[in-house]
Amino acid sequence: MTTNVKKVLHAGISVYNMEESLAWYKKNLGFEVVKNDGYVPPLKAKIVFIEKDGFQIELFEYDEPKKIPEDRLTPNTDLQTVGTKHIAFATDDMDALKAWIPSLFNIALIVSDTSIVIVPTSTGCPFACAAFTSSTTA
Repeated sequence: MTTNVKKVLHAGISVYNMEESLAWYKKNLGFEVVKNDGYVPPLKAKIVFIEKDGFQIELFEYDEPKKIPEDRLTPNTDLQTVGTKHIAFATDDMDALKAWIPSLFNIALIVSDTSIVIVPTSTGCPFACAAFTSSTTA
C-alpha cells in the first residue's frame, strides 16, 4: 500500500527553558531557529522550530510543564514506556564524538562501537534523548 506521506517533517520536544534549550542546540549540535511561533495561548506554550541539515525539531515550553517521571530517567525502563525514545544523528567520526559528548551537561552515556545514546540524568536536560550513529550504519 502506498501513502502520500512524502517525508518526515520534524520531531517535537517539550523543554523547561526555551532560551537555554535554543542555546544548547545551537552550540552543541549546530541547529538554527527557522520559525518562532512565540506564545500560543490555546496551548499555553512558547513554540520554536529549529533545523539542521533539513531536519527540524519543534521545541515547546509550557507554562506549567510536568516533571519527567522517575522511571523515564532509566533507559531500559523507559524503553518499556510507550512513546518517543530518541532522535538519531549521524557522525563520520565516532571516536571524536565519544571524546566530546562528556563535556555536555547532565548526561550519561551508553556506548557501543557503532552508536552512542545520550541519556538525561536530570529533568532539566534540554533534550529528551539523542542517539548518534556512525554514518556507515545510518
